[in-house]
Amino acid sequence: MTPADRATTLRVGGRGPAVPVRMRRVAVVVPDTSLREALVLLAEMGSVEIDTPGPGAGGQGPAARRLQRLRTAPGRAALSARLPGLDALEAVGRTDLLAGEARLEQLAEGAVRRGSVAALVGWCPASRVEETAGGLAPAGAALVGLAAPKGVDPPTALRAAGPLRRSFRYVVGGYGTVAYTDLDPTVPAGLAFIAMFGMMFGDAGHGIVLVVCALLLRLGVPRKAAVLRPLWPFLAGAGAAATLAGLAYGEFFGPTGVLPVLWLSPVEDPVRLLFAAVVTGAVLLLATSLAATVNRWRGSGPAGALYAPTGVAGTAVLVGLPALAAGLWLGPALLTAVGGVLLGGGLLLAGAGLYAQSAGGAAGTAETGVRLLDLVMRTFSNLVSFARLAAFGLTHAALGALIWDGTTALGGRGAPGLVAAAALFAVGNAVAFALEALVAGVQALRLEYYELFSRLFDGQGRPFSPWRLPVDRSEVVS
Repeated sequence: MTPADRATTLRVGGRGPAVPVRMRRVAVVVPDTSLREALVLLAEMGSVEIDTPGPGAGGQGPAARRLQRLRTAPGRAALSARLPGLDALEAVGRTDLLAGEARLEQLAEGAVRRGSVAALVGWCPASRVEETAGGLAPAGAALVGLAAPKGVDPPTALRAAGPLRRSFRYVVGGYGTVAYTDLDPTVPAGLAFIAMFGMMFGDAGHGIVLVVCALLLRLGVPRKAAVLRPLWPFLAGAGAAATLAGLAYGEFFGPTGVLPVLWLSPVEDPVRLLFAAVVTGAVLLLATSLAATVNRWRGSGPAGALYAPTGVAGTAVLVGLPALAAGLWLGPALLTAVGGVLLGGGLLLAGAGLYAQSAGGAAGTAETGVRLLDLVMRTFSNLVSFARLAAFGLTHAALGALIWDGTTALGGRGAPGLVAAAALFAVGNAVAFALEALVAGVQALRLEYYELFSRLFDGQGRPFSPWRLPVDRSEVVS
């Protein structure tokens, strides 16, 4: 069973939101005389990724040569619905249409021809196959399903959804493309980032400012930030998380006393905050390991999931290591035994898998031992790394306390002191807001990528890039 077939088999109902869009291998079969018309229709529908010729295949087509002679950077490429006169396009400087024709020529060059029939091969979302076949009918073209080539995964297209999901994609997209056989981590990854950011940026006042900034982005204010508008739900979520953490910490532009401490004060109870941060990290790591195990199963089958350091074996090590440490520290013999069994079993499974991948013999044994040690150390460092959630949360709270102490000290020195106190409070909070928001964002992203995604991703896919261009149906030069 190929990875593509396995991905299809394991889909719950075939349409679950936790997996990428199901792809079909297809061929567009069309009379050679109608090839351009079929390519224009496909460009307008934007539903098929067409295989392109390899580098060096063929040569520059007529449109590409004319575009090169113009020595002008083309604008956004487009296609004319009717075949335009290339000389006339060059004469009037229609670089957009020339660029579109050049790309069309490249695709046409890769068509397989048999007599008077041409065929283009590519990928199409399974849900759009019927629609695409109907759209090609005016060109006399047919869409034919093909068997997926062995050893080749389809391109990945993540499911379209509302603004929140689309804004979360920037987190995953910054790391890479989800493999076709993997689960789609977009929503969990976005929620994890927001939770970690909120824990480090815990101040209700600062959180409300972030929410207001998100709403302004949603309204298109300022206009120069319009490119950031798709991020407004993500920013609003981060602000809401910071506000909730601030309510728990009793922080409102610092320890101003406006809010009671509902859970703990980071400055006064850093140890409990540190414990909570590590526990939060352990939960996130465990959830990621379970998702990674599913990914290994989907990509490599049961054996791959069982023996992989990011599969069942790695999950056993992740659970067993802290359980054993807690048992030895706190004393319960049962906890120590369970932790030891899980850790030992996980290392045995991982060792068997790693040794099978090695050259064998003494060298293979030594390599396996080193990689097992690395697995233990990496698991430990992954857990400890989440202590930064507490460290930066404490830093934010300490900076807020410093600003508030200075404000109250100046406020008791008459009218000039009140003016200075107001200035210190405003400027200090502005600096703290900007600095801590940047630091918390970077650190949350660092934890996401290095501690979580490094465990979740065993490899990366390639994005689905359909043949899509705007089509100009007005009368163009001929």
